[in-house]
Amino acid sequence: MNPETHNSKGHFNPPVFYISTGVLLLLVAYAVLFAEDATTRFKALQAAIVTNMSWYYVLVVAIILLSVVFIAISRFGEIKLGPEHAEPDYDYRSWFAMLFSAGMGIGLLFFGVAEPVMHYLSPPVGETGNAAAARQAMVLTFFHWGFHAWSIYAIVALILAYFSYRHKLPLTLRSALYPMIGERIYGPIGNAVDIFAIVGTVCGVATTLGYGVLQINSGLNFLFGVPVGNTTQVILIIVTTILATISVVMGLDVGIKRLSQLNMGLAGLLLLMVLLLGSTVYLLQALVQNFGSYLSVLVNKTFNLYAYQPTDWLGGWTILYWGWWMSWSPFVGLFIARISRGRTIREFVIGAMMVPAAVTLMWMTFFGNSAIHMILDQGLTSLGEAVSKDQSLALFQFLEQFPFSNLFSFVAVIMVVVFFVTSADSGALVVNMLASHGRDDTPRWQQVFWCALIGVVAIALLLAGGLASLQTAVIASALPFSVILLTAIYGLFKALRTDTAKREAQAAPVAPITARNPVVWQRRLKNLIQLPSLEEVREYIADVGEPALREFAQEMQKNGYATKVSRGDNSYVYLEIFQGEEVDFLYGLHPKAHLKPNANLTEHADFADQELDDTSDDGAEDKYFRAEVHLQEGGQDYDVMGWTADQLLTDILTQYERHLQFLHTLR
Repeated sequence: MNPETHNSKGHFNPPVFYISTGVLLLLVAYAVLFAEDATTRFKALQAAIVTNMSWYYVLVVAIILLSVVFIAISRFGEIKLGPEHAEPDYDYRSWFAMLFSAGMGIGLLFFGVAEPVMHYLSPPVGETGNAAAARQAMVLTFFHWGFHAWSIYAIVALILAYFSYRHKLPLTLRSALYPMIGERIYGPIGNAVDIFAIVGTVCGVATTLGYGVLQINSGLNFLFGVPVGNTTQVILIIVTTILATISVVMGLDVGIKRLSQLNMGLAGLLLLMVLLLGSTVYLLQALVQNFGSYLSVLVNKTFNLYAYQPTDWLGGWTILYWGWWMSWSPFVGLFIARISRGRTIREFVIGAMMVPAAVTLMWMTFFGNSAIHMILDQGLTSLGEAVSKDQSLALFQFLEQFPFSNLFSFVAVIMVVVFFVTSADSGALVVNMLASHGRDDTPRWQQVFWCALIGVVAIALLLAGGLASLQTAVIASALPFSVILLTAIYGLFKALRTDTAKREAQAAPVAPITARNPVVWQRRLKNLIQLPSLEEVREYIADVGEPALREFAQEMQKNGYATKVSRGDNSYVYLEIFQGEEVDFLYGLHPKAHLKPNANLTEHADFADQELDDTSDDGAEDKYFRAEVHLQEGGQDYDVMGWTADQLLTDILTQYERHLQFLHTLR
């Protein structure tokens, strides 16, 4: 890890902070001062990208999906995002709630009704107004909101979490390039990567906020007659940005987490209402059939560019979505990484890609199929006309067909507002970390600054041309970022291969530790029965552990190796053996707190969510301590308390043999 990053007194990375801020302010100034020219150029840029680069976007997303699936099902899936002893920071309920709120909240509400209906009314190929068009509409919706979208989020989150928690690199996108360029990630190349990530993230979040404010405005107009227009929408962005600023200042565990849980509850209520008050059996049948149809055409749709049936549909839908997901992926990916420490890669992929995709597809079925059913089978053509005229009104026109429509429409408006707030505050949190060496312990003014800047960019792009400008910003910002992402995926595979080789080397059979002194087993049994205190473990590490490490270091020095024995906080002691250009060897002893076997677990429920304090004997009657071995990868979860110096030396030698075997597999 770069010492400058770890010990820096500054709260942000100046080149990244100032350059990314300057680029975004120039974009805002151009969009506001030259609005007409900006609109024209934005449209021309979008058309050029769609015409010339559609094949590239489709290929990149296909590579991402295949990479995520391969990593999950291969031996790489067993690797933990963090040290081997790490436990997840959040339970599944909180984890899933924050995943959805950051990932697709506003999009689900805006497009849940609108997109299936639009595909039904204007399919890319074939006739409209029949059952075939309805089936195609749902497959296309699943395609845009399913595994591809969440795989883009998952790969970025996986890259960030792996290099940060496993290799102690900064929680920023530059860390993914470490296997290729090493320490140069802390120079201009790394700064450029983080700048691209910030600009893309702000544009992606601004696009989502643009969709959100249009829907809030339409909902308030539908319910209370609030006028629809730029003035109202600017006011709404300002108000919700203020709410987002309050949330981000409150912190991840207070503001964002609680708002996410609130919105997941409201979303579940709305989803259940549509299922139970609508055509329940039909919707359940449609869900199963839609999912099967989606899987059956997954490969075909993934690579379909309509080369033999030219259409403008691809650029307005698929390429826009692929650009949107990629431009949003640094934000969502870093946020997911921030809340996913301690999970295995396989568990992470299932939780961050498969489960959210399945629930997203359920949402699209219940809302989209219900709307198409109303138009196709119940003759409610007015709903289709309303959606074609104004997509932001689709949800409210749809809910009007149910009992208590005003109540549910009001709940929907509240959900959009809360999703708006969680998107903005999560985005500000992530951008702040990207500009601050991956740190989240920054002053409040930085958090407020990024919240305000995201709001300003959203307002500027909205005034410069509405959704057209927002969409162009998304597609264009995704282009350079996609190159960085492909490079980062290569770096991830390279690092995972190295990590797996080391794990396999450490699992190789080794000779058992034998005791020369016949009373050694009795001493170890005494430790097991009496359960040592923190002070006893510290004395053992100081009297036996550290001298053994120094003896081993001296022997290595005699053989020409550079070594170092150092003490850390709380009586940690480490032996480092430097291997030149190869991976260094580290062996450490840590005092580690555990609950006693007879402790009352009901009185310590919080221990399930956080580790015991290893630094003090507070509550010593309920906990004891072990002298645990730590390697470069983290704690190994075995206790050496009471071992003789000879036994410790044998264990160090065993671990060093495994390390040499690991280095051998890499050569």
